[in-house]
Order: sequence, then C-alpha cells, then structure tokens
Amino acid sequence: YNRTMKLRRRRQSRPSIKDFSRSARPSIRGYGMETDCMETEGRKRDQLVNNLQNLSLSDRVRMLRAMPLSVAEKSELRYLYSSTILLSTSLSFSSLYPAVHISLSFSIPLSCCLCLSLSTIVSLFFLTISVPLPQVALKRVSGRFGTGVLSYFLFVKTLLFFNIFLFLVTGLLLAVPQAVHPPTLTQGHEAFSGLELLTGGGYFSDSVIYYGYYSNSTLSKDCRPSYNMPLAYFFTIGLAFFITCIILVYSMSKSFGQSFRIDKSHGILAMKVFCSWDFKVIKKTSVKLRSENICIQLRELLEETSRKHVQKTACQRIGRVLVHVLAWFICIGSTVACVLALYYFSEYMHKDPLLKEASLLALPVVVSLINLLLPGIFNATAWMEEYDSPSVNTYIAISRNLMLKVSVLVVLCFHWLGRICWESFVGQELYRFLLMDFIFTILDTFFGEFLWRLFSQRVLKRKRKPVFDISRNVLELIYGQTLAWLGVLFTPLLPAVQIIKLLLLFYMKQTSVMMNCQSPRKPYRASQMSTIFITLLCCPSFLGAAVCVSYTMWSIRPSESCGPFRSLSTMFQSGKLWVKELETHNPNLAWLAWAHSYIVENPLFLFLAAGIFLIVIYFNTQVVDGQRKIISLLQEQIENVTSLNSLIQYLNPS
Repeated sequence: YNRTMKLRRRRQSRPSIKDFSRSARPSIRGYGMETDCMETEGRKRDQLVNNLQNLSLSDRVRMLRAMPLSVAEKSELRYLYSSTILLSTSLSFSSLYPAVHISLSFSIPLSCCLCLSLSTIVSLFFLTISVPLPQVALKRVSGRFGTGVLSYFLFVKTLLFFNIFLFLVTGLLLAVPQAVHPPTLTQGHEAFSGLELLTGGGYFSDSVIYYGYYSNSTLSKDCRPSYNMPLAYFFTIGLAFFITCIILVYSMSKSFGQSFRIDKSHGILAMKVFCSWDFKVIKKTSVKLRSENICIQLRELLEETSRKHVQKTACQRIGRVLVHVLAWFICIGSTVACVLALYYFSEYMHKDPLLKEASLLALPVVVSLINLLLPGIFNATAWMEEYDSPSVNTYIAISRNLMLKVSVLVVLCFHWLGRICWESFVGQELYRFLLMDFIFTILDTFFGEFLWRLFSQRVLKRKRKPVFDISRNVLELIYGQTLAWLGVLFTPLLPAVQIIKLLLLFYMKQTSVMMNCQSPRKPYRASQMSTIFITLLCCPSFLGAAVCVSYTMWSIRPSESCGPFRSLSTMFQSGKLWVKELETHNPNLAWLAWAHSYIVENPLFLFLAAGIFLIVIYFNTQVVDGQRKIISLLQEQIENVTSLNSLIQYLNPS
C-alpha cells in the first residue's frame, strides 16, 4: 500500500503532457489506438511525423525511444520522417533557382534539367552516405590491431564521401550536359588501343573526361532552356571547393571536440572494465570480436599508464639531441636530392616533344618510386632515434613523409605550366599520377606485406609478421586526395577514378592487414589520430590544392585552342561577362553586379572568410581546453570529498 501511494503521488507530481507545447514535445495521444475513423488516425500519424521532424536529431532519437509504441510502429515513424526530410531537401533545391531567376544563359531562367540535376545530387549524396562500408570488417580490425590501424580505414571512408560529393556535382552539372550536346571535333576519335587506361590519352583525349573537350559557348541555343558552359564550369568548380571547405572545417571542429578531452587513466580503466560490455551481443562471432576489442583497448590503456619518463643524464640528453639532428639531416638531405633529380628529369621530359604515348608514364613511375622507397629511409632513421612513445614515432614519420609529398607536388606544379592546351595535359598527368600511385600501392602491399610474411615464416622460420605502417599509408591517401582535388579543374571526372581506387584500396588493405600483419609490440591509443589526419587533409592538402586552383582561375591565361575559356584572358572573366550581360538585360539586378565586384572579385572577402573559419576552429579548441580544465577540477574535488569521507568514517566508526 505504501509503495502504491508513493507511486501515485509521484505520477501526480509530474507535469501533465497538456502543459507542454506541441513544438516542445511530440504528442502521441491517440496514436496506435483503434478508432472507427481511419482519417483521424492518419492525421494523427502525420502530425506526429511533423512534430518529430521539427526536433533535432538527438532529441528525435530520444523521444522516439521513450514512446510507448511497438518496434514496428517506431520503424515506420522513422522511415516516414526520414523520407520527408530527404524529399523536402531535394525540393528546396528544385524550387530555389526558379524563384530567384538566376540564369546560366544570361537572360533565361535556369533549365529544368539543371534543377533536376541538383535534386539528384542531393538525393544520391544522402543515399550514398547512408550505405556504410562493412562494419564487421572494421570491428575485426579494431579488435585485433587497435584504434590506430582502425583510424586508417575510417579515414578511407571519409575520403570516399568527399569524392562521391565531387563526382556527383561535376558529373551532373558538367559532364552530363556536355555529353548530351557534344561539340563538333576537327579530327575524329582515335581508335581505342587499351593503352589509354594507363596513359589517359589517345581515345580519352576527346571526351568529357578532360577540360579541353568542353565547349566555350551556350548549349542548346535553339530551344528556350539554354546552358552556358563556361559559366557553369566556373561556378561548379568554385561551389564544389567552397562546400568541401565548409565540410572540412566542420569536421575539424567536431573532431577537436571529440578527441582532445581529459582522460584520467585510472578512471578510464575502471570504466572499460565495468561499463564497456554490451549485453545485447549474443552471437558468438560478435561476442568474440567485442572481447578482442576490449582486450586491445585495455592493453593500450595499460601501456599508456605504465609508460614513465626516465630521467637521463646530461650526456645522454646531448647524445639524444645529436642523434635527432643527424636523423633530420639525413631525411632533409635525401628529400632535397630526390626533388632535384625529379626537377631535372621533368625538364628533360618537357624539352623532348617527340615522346611516344607510353613514355609519358616515365615521370609518374619515377615519382611513385620516390614515394615508395624514400619512406624506408625515414623508417630507418626513426629506428635509429628509438622513440619511447609509438604516438610520437607516428607523428614524426607523418611530418617527414608530408615534407616529401609537398616538395614533390611543388615541383610537379612548376612542371605543368607553359604547355599547349596545358589544361588537358595537366589533367592527363594527374590521371597518370593517380593511377601509378594505386599500382605502386598494390605492389607494395604484395611485396612488402604478403611476400615478406611468407619469407619470414617459411625461410627465416620466424613467427613475426610485418607491422602496418600507419603514417606512410595515411600520407599516401592524403597525397592521392591532393591529386584528385588538383585535377577537378582539369579532369572533372577524376573523382570517379579516386572513388574506384579508394574502394579497392579499402578491401585490399583490410584483407592484407588481417592476413599478413600483426599488432604492434607497443599498442597505443589513437585518441587524437583522426584529428591529426583531418587536419593534414585540410592543411596543407586541401588548402594547397585550393590555392593552386584559385590562382589558375584568377591569374593564368587559358589555352586559346581548347576548353570553355579559350576566348577569355582568365577563367574568372566569365563571371564578369555574365554579370555585365545580366545587368544590361535586367537593370533590376544591378545589385548582383555590385555583390559580385565586392564579394567575388575582392580578395578581402576570401581572406575574411578564411579568417572566420580559423576563428571558429580556435574557439572550438578553446572551449575544449576549458572543458578539460573544468573536468580536472571536478575530478580533484571528487577525490578530495572521497578522501574526506574515508577520514570521517575512520575517525567515527559508529
């Protein structure tokens, strides 16, 4: 009776659902009850879906879990509001452009084909990111090798999403309209020989793959909806880079908040021991994967806890500094030597205009050999330095490999300028570099992991396997993604090649890691590894590619024999001509010319936008740092209160 009365008072003390507004909490009154009127039930279901749609994602999930409904009804509601959100997002793009009457043909509203393409981009992008890579494979990698190796595969997944977005934008807004209205070629297509798959030239030269194929006029002039290809080319590339920049900055700020947090070792150990098991796991394979994952995480935490800073004498510290200086001298010297050799070799290739198509692969092969062999020297110097922390060893290796990649890309960018129809030449070079990088990655996986494992076990009679080199493999991914970003302007369909490469690389590396590699001797917790990866992807990879592409579009004169900007002094001039023509035909849009001159043409706006992005990142890091200090103070207070209570109980045992 007492328990019943307490429960009744507790229920009466709770606020009634009538006290909440409909916008604050979705109403479930009457839902799921059998009524005589089906229209009333459908109307209540629609009202519930609308209320759920107005909530944020976290509130929506929490409220849906708390509803007293069956699993089938909750699944139906989740499907309804997800489809509603996707439909509204697609329709917003379709209705945006006709409403503002912005025209790619200077005086005609945007075509229905473009609106359909924008809607298709949004729908396909959301559909693609909703299909994850196999989670079982990721769980196996995490359970056997820890979070360090897992961060590599998660980074592959991130790069895959970026390239899918670029491919959808450039494919539907550039390649599809030009393929529907192909230009008239002065010479016929060359016969397909199969060598084009390696060189990117020949039959592929006169296709939508490369910049030189696109026309410099308005498509479909005879019919009312027309499509200005130079303007579409300029704004599509600019919009794709701008949206990618926003996504990268958001990912960096989110990653900073997730990874750089206070972690007391003893607290995390207790939490892992008592709170990490998922009791919903009942399948034997899932139980095994989960137990392996927890064991690896405990090993990482124990290694991090037991690692102590050993006090060294002055002579030992001086010797250690000399070893580090010698190692950096070897790394920098070898990088400079390889870069100079690459520069003179590219100059020799540039001076010989009678090279055959197959010989065009010489420069990509040399660059891939440098990227494959020189990291071995870096690993040897790291072995000589003997770093105590595996994390520090990984970060040093990343910095040295990054120095090599940036130097090689600078030499290549200098080599690519000053060619006849140089845009298509650069596009073909980037295609060859991307393909050669993938081929050498396959060879390195086969010889460096598979054959070395067989040689070590069967010839040397050792049980040890090679350790997966996280730093070198991640830098190879960033190098390939930089090539893809550089090539979007010259090869709009290059992200498709990168997508195929990343998919094959994910499954190939996952299989090779499980078969040929072993977990590191010193496991380490890669809590900040993903943040380092996304930071390197943003700067210098994306930032360098964006600067090169912006400089090309704003300052370098396009080729006069090919491409959509062949009659202009710069690619940027297409936007100026469109604004002037738009102002002439419609004086009411004079404000658009003013906005274009002060926002797009003025570099101060670009510096201001970059400054805002940096400020956002800085404030996020400061907020995380403040949270870290507050958590540490609270933990100290908890320890003091616990000690005080223990002392009181000791003094007053009664």
